[in-house]
Amino acid sequence: GDWRNSAIKQVASGRFGVTSNYLVNASDLQIKMAQGAKPGEGGQLPGHKVFEHIAMVRKSTPGVGLISPPPHHDIYSIEDLAQLIHDLKNANDKARIHIKLVAEVGVGTVAAGVSKGKADVVLISGYDGGTGASPESSMKHAGVPWELGLAETQQVLVQNDLRGRIVVQTDGQLKTGRDVAIACLLGAEEFGFATTSLVVSGCIMLRKCHLNTCSVGVATQDEELRKKFSGKPEYVINFMFLMAEQFRQIMAQLGFRTVNEMVGRVDCLETGKAVSHWKARGLDFSNILTPLDVPAHVARYCREKQDHGLSEALDRRFIELCQEALENRTPVRIRHSIRNINRTVGTMLSAEVSRRYGEEGLPEHTIQIQLHGSAGQSFGAFLARGVALSLEGDANDYTGKGLSGGCVAVYPPTRTGFIAADNVIIGNVALYGATAGKAFFCGRAGERFAVRNSGAEAVVEGVGDHGCEYMTRGRVVVLGATGRNFAAGMSGGIAYVLDEKGTFPSLCNREMVDLETVETEEDLHDLRRMIEEHVRYTQSVRGKDVLDRWGEMLPKFVKVMPVDYRRVLEEMKTQASQTPHDKTNDTDGHPQTPVLETV
Repeated sequence: GDWRNSAIKQVASGRFGVTSNYLVNASDLQIKMAQGAKPGEGGQLPGHKVFEHIAMVRKSTPGVGLISPPPHHDIYSIEDLAQLIHDLKNANDKARIHIKLVAEVGVGTVAAGVSKGKADVVLISGYDGGTGASPESSMKHAGVPWELGLAETQQVLVQNDLRGRIVVQTDGQLKTGRDVAIACLLGAEEFGFATTSLVVSGCIMLRKCHLNTCSVGVATQDEELRKKFSGKPEYVINFMFLMAEQFRQIMAQLGFRTVNEMVGRVDCLETGKAVSHWKARGLDFSNILTPLDVPAHVARYCREKQDHGLSEALDRRFIELCQEALENRTPVRIRHSIRNINRTVGTMLSAEVSRRYGEEGLPEHTIQIQLHGSAGQSFGAFLARGVALSLEGDANDYTGKGLSGGCVAVYPPTRTGFIAADNVIIGNVALYGATAGKAFFCGRAGERFAVRNSGAEAVVEGVGDHGCEYMTRGRVVVLGATGRNFAAGMSGGIAYVLDEKGTFPSLCNREMVDLETVETEEDLHDLRRMIEEHVRYTQSVRGKDVLDRWGEMLPKFVKVMPVDYRRVLEEMKTQASQTPHDKTNDTDGHPQTPVLETV
């Protein structure tokens, strides 16, 4: 009861606070594709609820609203989901990777794809999810019961001989040992309890979790209300013991010695008297309760672990070469080639850094890796502080995803016949969910650049559609054209866009941001510093040209400033004027990242 680390960590669409250190300190990592209480929906935390400690955990700025997009922006196909599973397994090779799905018609097909994508666990969540902050219409009318989704999942996995490689878990208002027994007979071998555990701890279901006024102190940050919390770990432990005891009794009645023997035995289920009632006439449960006709050797429960193919990862070689840095913080410099089959490079190495040194990581540029070639997907994902990747070549999608304090630079080979600023050098969804660190790209990026950026600094020479979407912190400099819908849902951070043709205002989503000129001394300093670093890391011709013609180019820069963020910064400046100024802090109240050395 005194272990403050959550064993199961969730990776949702917002990626708030998802860092290398966050991922490495877990026994299970759960990708939340959907939520039982609000299937298919995102979420929003208004600025007045983002207290200082909430902002610290979510790697954001106090007072700035946080928006979770409905979809994962790095998942648009089952192959993308397989890539995220691979990324998370690299980020913590000791953790099981879960996929959370909501029960619906066709969920079995998705579960089969999840199994082929090498997830360790698939969770089928029922429509009875109890999250108090969800819309009432979603909680009452969206989704289907877990019984239907679980039965379909078990049938599809067994019929395709995929059940033996994946654990099936279910949740959604499991309240008694009988519920657990039914879930097991329908095909689950693991079971989740959330709302029930809250009730045992003292929750009285007031349905106002989102108001911060929970009268019993369960779901509130208010110190006075939290004093009313009367729950104890022993209450939950006792409840689980009683639940297990009832489950054990049912197992004994049915003649099962182990849970595995019981999994998927739908022949032990009966419809009962309720279905014979005149109101239930015509209901057909044969699709759920018909035993599967498959050979005896086909597994009905998980028998083997997934092969995630980590033994051949390029990072294994890097970890061997970086032992001095990992053990003694001795600077290490590596040169190596890379191919597009090398995915998620730098992530496993960063996990080793985070295991040893936590969020603080290593001193800047302790590990410098210079690569040449074409990098695969997720190059530099979840890169920890102290690790710097420099790539002479190009990179695929998800470059710098979840950047956690490291440094990524991508630039074309010296002897190239094309103009870097006119060509794409990295793929889509770069810097998705980045929380800290720096990134420099000598060329254009694809779509959804810096979506949900929460603190990284980046310079790029052009972006596709939906740049800086849902951004909450950090700085982005775009030395070229942007696509449509730039800054949609952007509530924090600042972007500087070089608009030579004067078309940017028509491409920017101005619902939450204002467009300004770059005038303040602070803006001028930040903008020039970032471009100078960009030139230093990548030898960018475009960056050099901007610096050489600084007086001419400066008026063409447009500052994208979120309205909420400006208000919060002004409040912070007012408070700072009344207290001694701490020069180690940035204007957004977070520690500055020291200027990095040239790779």
